[in-house]
Amino acid sequence: MKLDHMVVLVRSLEASLPWYAALLDLIGFTKTRDHVWTSDDGLSIDLKQAKASTSDYERYAPGLNHLGFTAPDMAALDAVREGMAAAGFEVPEKQAFEGETATFFRDPEGMRVEVTVYS
Repeated sequence: MKLDHMVVLVRSLEASLPWYAALLDLIGFTKTRDHVWTSDDGLSIDLKQAKASTSDYERYAPGLNHLGFTAPDMAALDAVREGMAAAGFEVPEKQAFEGETATFFRDPEGMRVEVTVYS
């Protein structure tokens, strides 16, 4: 079996949709319907409005911790970083780990979305 889809609940669709549209387009997802983007291999990410009474994202709270995507090379990671900056979003520094380099973007809710190059 393969992962089919992920649903990400956000505090504000108005604030989050432009951020996700920019990032998901840059990493190869295509918008397939309102609030849904799908990759070439069929993985869909669906954004939905969270209920007002729920708490905000916390780093170690239960629920989705972060989304991680693999870039094929450093040029692809740099293109995503440049695209997000050009779209007006904050771009954190690259982080180097043993055998990988990553950028941990933060969506408008504070959830991390990682784009990593493995060496």
